[in-house]
Amino acid sequence: MLWPKSLNKKIKTKVKLAGLTSLKVGGLARFFLEAKNIKELQEALIFTKRAGLPVFILGAGSNILVSDSGLDGLVIKLGGKFFKRIHREGSCLEAGGALKLSQFILYAKNNGLSGLEFLAGLPGTLGGALAGNAGAWGESIGEQVKEVTALDYSGKSRLLRAKELKFSYRKSNLNKYVIISSKIKLRKGSKDVIGLSMREYLLQRNRIQNNSLPNAGCIFKNSGKNTAGKLIDACGLKGSSRGGAVISKIHANFILNKGHASSKDILSLMDLMQKRVREEFKINLEPEIKIWR
Repeated sequence: MLWPKSLNKKIKTKVKLAGLTSLKVGGLARFFLEAKNIKELQEALIFTKRAGLPVFILGAGSNILVSDSGLDGLVIKLGGKFFKRIHREGSCLEAGGALKLSQFILYAKNNGLSGLEFLAGLPGTLGGALAGNAGAWGESIGEQVKEVTALDYSGKSRLLRAKELKFSYRKSNLNKYVIISSKIKLRKGSKDVIGLSMREYLLQRNRIQNNSLPNAGCIFKNSGKNTAGKLIDACGLKGSSRGGAVISKIHANFILNKGHASSKDILSLMDLMQKRVREEFKINLEPEIKIWR
């Protein structure tokens, strides 16, 4: 493929994706770009739109399952300081979409800003957290967002204010955009109290999700008052395995890569979990992770 001259030397081919995901699973990306600024990102989006080439935006790779056969498109990872910047404006924090969520929360704590302690311990980037409306313990990040700066997949810049943003359980209307930065409204608080709250959330998370093997976090969304983990556990599926993948014995909504698992192995377990829960409880589990094929 003949890329624009400005991108030609920056586009890589046949890049292994498994090492860029928390599940450590997946084939090759046909094309790969680490965009260092908005100009590079815009040029890539404009070109791929015209060429009809699929685009995949890769954050920290913590909530995706990549096909064993790889991706016949362009995978873009936001890199460089521009996409990872953060600064304070009163009780608001403005940060880049590629900033790690853990770094964002720590910066808030160090600046005496409270409101997102419940996200302590969650992996991923701020952009990914916003697109999927990340949350825990009955709270979610979307409730705090003032505005988002983004590009659509045609390369057009958009400033989305709170009234234009739609957040619901583990989803938002931001999936059709590439998130450049966001402004999040927090409240002033004691650094010590915020730090203590974060540690308590971390302890709770470690008690129920202490998995050291590669994983993508919760595989399925909760169904109303029924947590997916409890439904799967009630079907007696903890410890069930396919190839190199196994359902966690600690948290039934986690699938672990116990060594050389394939996406086929993981999809097989997902099918099993959905089938058994549907048969037992007449509930259709919806995947929380993104499946890239």
